[in-house]
Amino acid sequence: MADYKEKITEVISGVLPDMEKNEIAEMIEIPGDSKMGDYAFPCFKLAKVMRKAPPLIAKEIAEKISEEPVFAKVEPVNAYVNMFISRDGFIRDLLSEVIRKGDGYGRSDIGEGKKVIVEYSSPNIAKPFHIGHIRSTVIGNAIYKIYDFLGYDMVRINHLGDYGTQFGKMICAYRHWGKREDVENAPIKTLLGYYTKFHQEAEKDPSLDQEARDAFTKLEQGAEEETKLWQWFRDESLKEFTRVYKMLGIEFDSYAGESFYSDKMPRFVKELEDKGLLKESEGAQIVDLEEYGMSPALITKSDGSTLYITRDIAAAVYRKETYDFYKNLYIVASQQNLHFQQWIKILELMGYEWAHDCVHIPFGLVSLEDGTMSTREGRVVFLEDVLNRAVEKTREIILEKNVNTENVDETAKDVGIGAVIFQELSNNRIKDYVFSWDKVLNFDGETGPYVQYTHARAASVIRKAGKEAVEKAKDIDNIKTGYISNDAVYELLKLVYSMPDVVQDAAEKYEPSVVTRHIIDMAQAFNRFYHNEHVLVDDEDEKTAKLAVVMAAKIGIKTGLGLLGIKAPERM
Repeated sequence: MADYKEKITEVISGVLPDMEKNEIAEMIEIPGDSKMGDYAFPCFKLAKVMRKAPPLIAKEIAEKISEEPVFAKVEPVNAYVNMFISRDGFIRDLLSEVIRKGDGYGRSDIGEGKKVIVEYSSPNIAKPFHIGHIRSTVIGNAIYKIYDFLGYDMVRINHLGDYGTQFGKMICAYRHWGKREDVENAPIKTLLGYYTKFHQEAEKDPSLDQEARDAFTKLEQGAEEETKLWQWFRDESLKEFTRVYKMLGIEFDSYAGESFYSDKMPRFVKELEDKGLLKESEGAQIVDLEEYGMSPALITKSDGSTLYITRDIAAAVYRKETYDFYKNLYIVASQQNLHFQQWIKILELMGYEWAHDCVHIPFGLVSLEDGTMSTREGRVVFLEDVLNRAVEKTREIILEKNVNTENVDETAKDVGIGAVIFQELSNNRIKDYVFSWDKVLNFDGETGPYVQYTHARAASVIRKAGKEAVEKAKDIDNIKTGYISNDAVYELLKLVYSMPDVVQDAAEKYEPSVVTRHIIDMAQAFNRFYHNEHVLVDDEDEKTAKLAVVMAAKIGIKTGLGLLGIKAPERM
């Protein structure tokens, strides 16, 4: 597919030979109003060099490039050169490319040979997989899919919270109030109940806190009974987590959590000591980061037990030595900003040149309408409950509206879960938001079901056209662009054309909402085209041309949904 920005750069370079091509390319804009052209070139910067007023420069450039075959029209407007692309060539090139490549349209090999690790989801063992976890889970999965689409060699890691003092509390609680059959019947809800009860009882009896600390120390030392209980909690929790991941269509390459690094930490505590980075503070070992504008980083407590930062150092070095990553991405809430700043600075001070290849990708927090979530108090909304309710509501709508689908349950699952994921990815990831059942289960407006329905509508048109008509539309020689050069079609196809750039932009910004916004625009443009034009008309040439547009739009929308981890139903 022709890169029109590159073509325009070449043309303008021909009349401005003293300017670097990359500088010209950076100056080329896409006007907000398509009536002002497909591309625009501002001439303000040229005034000093050329010693002329910008509008005069724009007029001269426009006159010199107006006969180039790539343009249908070039006009100067004040200090801008506004350029309108030749629609016939653009439409023919685009339809040929999209229909030929199909689901591969927009894929790239720019990441070839570069390994990227994405760490996401990372729930705590024996604690609820709640609505707050959906952010890391679906943002991380979308970033994985976007980078995979661009040809990077991907590794998906679920860094489970399966270590730390909370396990001492859980072991202590289980010994006091636990029943094995209750844990086996409902692992997370039961263990959450124990955890909540522990904190309630510890307020009345502070000796429980010391008992919990002793239990964790024994676990760290590999004591048989504590290790068996910890492993059992981990196994039971993973069964429940896996069920939710399956609903979301999410998989991981590694579940190496915090416990995996427990035997690797002494090496790094010693390394920090050998490099003169450790200081003692009230019996604890710290790295003083005051000169870098940060509070001290606690490496080991006064009792010798390690902390998150120690394990994260061990994990990062292990990943570099094991995978030799190009980037190591961490999808973790913005609450942890300081932790990541400290930890990356410590890696840098330790002499690891790749420290800044580790990137923290923060996101905003989820709160409930009646306040923040609290695991200790048992105030949480389980993610599985959210997904199940979304599926059930969708099923009710499908039956009520007698939706055309071959499999009600499968469509309800694809659309219901898609609605939850889409809502999560529709806003900039850094924004905080309040979880609302009404909002999650509202399928009107700019939502996942709207985009999925648009895809199904395009699929329906293609089915009705029949195989013979589809095969004819696949051959670009059969397409007469005169039938599809109007504004509605052109605006839709420009959105399909820009899909590869949108994916790259989303990757550079670590921002899936860039894709979400684009496929909403594409769905709206398709629906305008669909309502304004009759596709399956009697005239064969007109039908063939319009059918090719439908096929291209369907591919673009399906690609975008796939990058977000959402299914694209053929019938709805």
